[in-house]
Amino acid sequence: MANYRLKGSPMEGLFGATLGFFIGFAAVSLYGPTAHKFNEVMNLSPVLVGLLVAMPMLSGSLLRIPFSAWVDTTGGRKPFLILLTLSIVGMAGITVLLYTLYPDRLTAGYYPLVLVLGLLSGCGIATFSVGISQVAYWFPQSRQGWALGTYAGIGNIAPGMFAFLLPLALGTWGLSGSYLAWLVFLIGGTGLYWLSGRNAWFFQLREQGVSEEESRSVAQEQGQELFPAGSLIDSLKISAKVWKNWVLVILYFTSFGGFIALTAWLPTYWKTFFSVSAVTAGSLTALYSILTSVVRVAGGSVSDRIGGENAAIMAFIITLVGALGMMVSHSYGLSVASEVIMAIGMGVANAAVFKLVPQEVPEAVGGAAGWVGGLGAFGGFAIPPIMGAFVRSQGASGYATGFVVFVGLAIITTALSYLLKRTHHPTVEAAAAQTAS
Repeated sequence: MANYRLKGSPMEGLFGATLGFFIGFAAVSLYGPTAHKFNEVMNLSPVLVGLLVAMPMLSGSLLRIPFSAWVDTTGGRKPFLILLTLSIVGMAGITVLLYTLYPDRLTAGYYPLVLVLGLLSGCGIATFSVGISQVAYWFPQSRQGWALGTYAGIGNIAPGMFAFLLPLALGTWGLSGSYLAWLVFLIGGTGLYWLSGRNAWFFQLREQGVSEEESRSVAQEQGQELFPAGSLIDSLKISAKVWKNWVLVILYFTSFGGFIALTAWLPTYWKTFFSVSAVTAGSLTALYSILTSVVRVAGGSVSDRIGGENAAIMAFIITLVGALGMMVSHSYGLSVASEVIMAIGMGVANAAVFKLVPQEVPEAVGGAAGWVGGLGAFGGFAIPPIMGAFVRSQGASGYATGFVVFVGLAIITTALSYLLKRTHHPTVEAAAAQTAS
């Protein structure tokens, strides 16, 4: 053992990945809420404004797939640093534009450039699936739920936390100064990840030139249980052939995609349906966002104790109850209570899904995490337009009835979670994991 240079521990690996994801997610929290300020000087159509707001989430979702699969060949540290660096480039570009052109010379002609910079800024969000895979390789199956729930829960707190800080920043530093402050925060956070981010032992040994067989043997002695199947393409192909991988995509489309969708939808819902102030609407949305993220941490431990399938079934039933409450509610109190119930259900569901990823696809965790995290996040794009269709057809009452979308999704995902439970074969999966290792 003395000849091997092994650094870090599972807890250090968890800390570094959580820090990196928190930084990456927080960095783009400024972009969407300030889009209206770009619109004020660029005179954009509603469609162009919507596209502008969607850019960071678009890259943050799509890039999860290849970058997460890349973890199976690199361990995660390199993909993490590349994504955070791209996000720095995007944020720096916007900051320079604002300091040199805003407000008088920032015309619609710069719109394509702002779109590209928004895409680059969103790369920080894609660190989610990279970190999921990186953390999964550090921890044994018995602690996957807790570890991944902690990682994702703390990281997902970032948008809600920074929603509180944004008004203070804009009031103190203005738009340009706020982007500069966020840029400094992103650069500093990337530096901290560079110091603290650690690959699991197998990948450290491979980087040192140790043979694959010996690397696996030594890492197993250290306690590592999961090992990659092959290259980036291999990881994507192997996970794509596992039907449970696509069931998990649907579950995550509902839980995390739904989380993103409601974070964007709820401010309008509260302001329009109940005529509350913008501050109150923002506070209620932050309540949902932060509560979902905090519950996700506890949901990981629950998944470890009762199993990912049972946790998912319970979570989606809770989500169904909350969605039914939102759908029938014309009472402010009932809507607040239903929002809280949905937050609890979706927080546990998010944790349960990624407890199941390394369990159901142990031979290609990175590829599976990429598919689930990337495609699942598209719920954040698909769900709001469908809910908006109810408002267009029914008027104000459509804000309530539109939650039938979540009622339907909750019913489907409860059934699919039960299917996973019925088809779960621990002995077979353990043998598959042993074969992969």
